[in-house]
Amino acid sequence: MTDSRALNHLAEDDLTTWAALATVLEWLPSALDAPLVRDFDLTHFEYGILFALANAPDHTLRMTVLASYANSSLSRLSRAVSRIESRGLVQRTRDPLDGRSTLATLTEAGLCVFEKATPVQTHTVTELVLEPLTKAQRGQLREISLRIQRAIREQEGWQPPRPFSSDTD
Repeated sequence: MTDSRALNHLAEDDLTTWAALATVLEWLPSALDAPLVRDFDLTHFEYGILFALANAPDHTLRMTVLASYANSSLSRLSRAVSRIESRGLVQRTRDPLDGRSTLATLTEAGLCVFEKATPVQTHTVTELVLEPLTKAQRGQLREISLRIQRAIREQEGWQPPRPFSSDTD
């Protein structure tokens, strides 16, 4: 007879692996937020909005596209854009090609904040995620992350803009 408790729990190694990943998933967002909030009054999510717009043609994207990039609901994205829009970092307008759609455009002030925040964000990501790993482990993390990403959703996830892409860690 099979012990039903064994079927309902992860094995010791799997539980340890899952606990480590779950902890990273919980701790990393606030660790990424902290320096951005301190220095620029931006969350990591808001920085991501600026990043996407800074790398878009004419620094402009439809809100629906931006929500897709951020894996966000339109309402969550709209609240974040409202917050940074109130600071003059982004401007929303109706899409002249489709009046039902709204465009978000990075302003000059937004581009300036983005350019100042990028070294801070880069340092944080490097310090928390990349530096603790060897070059080989970085490649493993990339492959592991892509496999998990595909298991969650077949749709391709966010990809870095071409100039930042590198296969040579």
